[in-house]
Amino acid sequence: MSNSTLHEISPNAEIVSRQQALQVNVAAAVGLSNVLKSNLGPTGTLKLLVGGTIEQLKLTKDGLTLLKEMQIQHPTAALIARTATAQDDVTGDGTTSVVLLTGELLRQAELLVREGLHPRVLTDGLDTARDACLEVLKAFAVAHPDLIHNRDLLQQIARTSLATKLDGPLVDQMSSAVVSAIQTIYEPDTPLDLHRVEILTLARHRAVDSKFVAGLVLDHGARHPDMPTQLLNVKVMTCNISLEYEQTETQAGFVYSTAEEREKLVESERVWLDERCRRIVEFKRQACADGETFCIINQKGVDPLSLDMFAKEGILCLRRAKRRNMERLTLATGGSIILSLEDLETSMLGYAGSVKQVTYGEDKYTFVEDCPNSQSGTLLLQGPNKLTTEQIKDAAKDGLRAVKNAVEDGALVPGGGAFEIAASEHLLHKVVPTLKGKTKLGVQAYAQALLVIPKTLAANSGFDVQDVLLKLQDERNSTNMAIGLDVKTGEPMLSAEQGVWDNVRVKRQGLHLATVLANQLLLVDEVMRAGKQMGRNAQPNPEMMG
Repeated sequence: MSNSTLHEISPNAEIVSRQQALQVNVAAAVGLSNVLKSNLGPTGTLKLLVGGTIEQLKLTKDGLTLLKEMQIQHPTAALIARTATAQDDVTGDGTTSVVLLTGELLRQAELLVREGLHPRVLTDGLDTARDACLEVLKAFAVAHPDLIHNRDLLQQIARTSLATKLDGPLVDQMSSAVVSAIQTIYEPDTPLDLHRVEILTLARHRAVDSKFVAGLVLDHGARHPDMPTQLLNVKVMTCNISLEYEQTETQAGFVYSTAEEREKLVESERVWLDERCRRIVEFKRQACADGETFCIINQKGVDPLSLDMFAKEGILCLRRAKRRNMERLTLATGGSIILSLEDLETSMLGYAGSVKQVTYGEDKYTFVEDCPNSQSGTLLLQGPNKLTTEQIKDAAKDGLRAVKNAVEDGALVPGGGAFEIAASEHLLHKVVPTLKGKTKLGVQAYAQALLVIPKTLAANSGFDVQDVLLKLQDERNSTNMAIGLDVKTGEPMLSAEQGVWDNVRVKRQGLHLATVLANQLLLVDEVMRAGKQMGRNAQPNPEMMG
């Protein structure tokens, strides 16, 4: 073959390589979106994830859980999954929507690239469309600056999030619990800290028995049989004080000449511990008035003899409390952590209306409840088995994030596909007529891709997709209002009146993430296998330098 022949076929080979790379990326993105699209919305289906053994089972429709737990072999699909999970890290929701929008953007883009449009020109159009959608989002959002005090609206936000992952009366039950948790930990002019909410699961009773406890539920109880199991009007002493023999920090040993010397050492240690326990007992007698009781929750250990002293005094003592619960205890009861017996003051004690121990099977739990000014709480999630409790736990985390986002944003977006319909119509009728050249093709592709959300909601609800889409578009154009899809009837609805709301930051982050991901995959002109040292501090090849 002559050099001129090689020169003639090289440009075509480059085009073929670019098209093949695009086809690989589009196939991966569309394939991944096809897996997740049936889970979108309150009428979506579930996926059953099976692990290495038959006991490792999980039922879920949460996009984040699916992307993290699925075994994804395709490199482009794995890249999309890793990037989409960043959506949950930032906003706590919207992972499935990002995957769907990315897949649809690439599918629309492939049609244009096949007709000869260069990917670089196409990405410019997608960026223009994204910026226009963000402006629509600002105007579309409904401001609610004092949202934290509007419990009905907060429950609508929680219900919109939870209804996509749970069903039946459990949605209303958990919506109320999630809102109570957010209102409990709220402080003006301070970011909401969801770590103040303990999430505890119990495989017992029914799922609808799940509730919010305005206090703390500890997953252990007292280790002495004579201690009281229920106290009322309780002064709570939260401390980190050792009440047992401690090992030396460095390796050490004792050599005794006689048995009497060893007995003296043991006795001196016992005297030291007994003195510490007596100081606490005396402090309890000073701090508690008539009708008041005393409870000790200690992060360090308490030996059996010390427990016996406290039991005789009617003190409930819990040892080895988890470090993450110590701050929650002080926030719930209003006290502060005592680090030394020299610091004993009544002002450092917290208060709880009730402290009780409950035994479920072989496990003990301690409920610290009725805290008047609690700034921490526990979501107690119950169900007949571990599958149910894990499903509720994943949904509760998303519900907490949804309400938190809404409170911090001070604004809401009508849901049910209302924003996507409005943004698509805005791009087609307001933005495209103002553009010239090939950029408008990218904007048109973006407008069509946005419709994947209402289309998927309609398909998952069992309605005719084209018929529903035309109704939504006609209703939006005639009323210029926030029109979404009623998944129960298949008819257009005013999302705000029906109480269907999405988060502003979820929509904003989703637009950014899906557009960046689609643009980068469009600009890939070849997919190749990298060296073994990629990402492992590979040394540069001297032949490639200079």
